[in-house]
Amino acid sequence: MKVISERGGVRRPGPWLRYGAAAAAVAVTAVAGATATDPDSTWYGSLRKPSWQPPPRAFGVVWTPLYASIAFSAGRALGRAPDPRHRAGIVRDLAVNLTLNAAWSRLFFAHRAPGAALADNALLNISNAQLIRQIARTDRAAAGALLPYAAWCAFAAALNASIVRLNR
Repeated sequence: MKVISERGGVRRPGPWLRYGAAAAAVAVTAVAGATATDPDSTWYGSLRKPSWQPPPRAFGVVWTPLYASIAFSAGRALGRAPDPRHRAGIVRDLAVNLTLNAAWSRLFFAHRAPGAALADNALLNISNAQLIRQIARTDRAAAGALLPYAAWCAFAAALNASIVRLNR
């Protein structure tokens, strides 16, 4: 995000733009995932699941603050990035991460492909590490805000792997 001042110099985008853009990107991801997710489907109901799987309603309760933390972290880091190159790296890594995030629901529920969703989740976990590393270069507190998201995604990978194993 580059904002050109009246004098032609580059300045950091304002907080409304930073946080607004981050929140919009996260909202698009959340909607894309939610529209693909159907825990009440006959197909999903027929899958064997581990005893430690949380009830379906828990996922919405967990994802809401996690998505908020992603938007907060990205908006804060974009404001503290020292130069356009760092901001571009944050935007790139966030875009990859959110794309992988939204793709999981489509792969698992819409395409009924738990194995492909597990592969996506592995890439998402790698992307989480990269995003946290990228943001930590600019703002350690913003990176720390992403740790619960990374932990939940790791838990989701274990759950996904268990569902794949139980349904061979």
